[in-house]
Amino acid sequence: MIPYGRQTISDDDIKAVVDVLKSDFLTQGQVVPQFEDALKAASGAAHAVAVNSATSALHIACMALDVGKGDIVWTSPNTFVASANAARYCSADVDFVDIDAETLNMSVTALEEKLDKADKAGRLPKVVIPVHFAGIPAQMEPIYRLSQKFGFKIIEDASHAIGAKYLATTVGDCAYSDIVVFSFHPVKIITTAEGGAALTQSDELARRMRLLRSHGITRVPGELEDKEQGAWYYEQHCLGYNYRMTELQAALGVTQIQHLDEWIARRHEIADVYDRELARLPFILPKRRNDSYSSLHLYPIQIDGTKTRATRRSVFDHLRAAGIGVNVHYIPVHIQPDFGRFGFKPQDFPNAMKYYGRAISIPMYSGLTPEQQMTVVNELELALAH
Repeated sequence: MIPYGRQTISDDDIKAVVDVLKSDFLTQGQVVPQFEDALKAASGAAHAVAVNSATSALHIACMALDVGKGDIVWTSPNTFVASANAARYCSADVDFVDIDAETLNMSVTALEEKLDKADKAGRLPKVVIPVHFAGIPAQMEPIYRLSQKFGFKIIEDASHAIGAKYLATTVGDCAYSDIVVFSFHPVKIITTAEGGAALTQSDELARRMRLLRSHGITRVPGELEDKEQGAWYYEQHCLGYNYRMTELQAALGVTQIQHLDEWIARRHEIADVYDRELARLPFILPKRRNDSYSSLHLYPIQIDGTKTRATRRSVFDHLRAAGIGVNVHYIPVHIQPDFGRFGFKPQDFPNAMKYYGRAISIPMYSGLTPEQQMTVVNELELALAH
């Protein structure tokens, strides 16, 4: 099986994890701070808070921004459910902004129109969560300008986009947001097996998120209310969670991040081949924008129904039968059964639905060989002939 994405694990990665297994600390040691330092160096953020998943990072980001009951959070329908669920964990109301048909990210035009209507209705969002789908940065500069006009906070869901760049910034430096979230799931650019991180330039937001990832507990002397106790002493200052990253995960992250630029460059080489080989076939290919540098987490193609009678289902089934583990990213969040009770209808976000109806994510990972890639191309051509 050729998967749509997979991790690359080296002897250095294995040695780093084994070294931690032989050490005194499997959790809450010095390796997590080392990984956080590496994230800060790679992104330009002042603070990085490593946690056990990107979902956890999104949750503590919402909590740090005081999202709660009665608040409204907007995100993209073209994302994994975690982007919206993080706000629901805080008892907030969730809504969506349709995507741009070309970038597949949150549409700035749709966002501005929705904000104008919400302003008149007194229903503005407290937080907007743009998603950098497939590694292509969302149009953060105009989104940030809208945040200044309408008064909302921004969390960038950059689960797909570590190593990406936008305008003169690196995704993760929070130039246009309050908090940026990364994912280190095995199919992402780098992996910690499971894991995520929330990055910010704000000392206060970082302090809150560190509390929230570990039961709301602090041992920092300057933060304690009772400063007369001994070295054993700790205080719970808020209701937090056990969202800590282990030393084992962080050790893997420290070695993985050293290959970040190399692996993204390889993904661009793979995308160049797909762009060339698939241009003659009836597919709509992903666009790479001049104002940004994609991390190319995914390479989603769309079946162009005006040029072929093949359907997404027929192409998908053919590729799976041929041993190619394609996938679909994503089923729009608003049509999930659990969101139906909020009154969303499929037609509410037509661009997201149109994209979903014809999308397939084909293999894209740095370890994909030229021979495997040409197998994918050849099977796509065969799928269209059936």
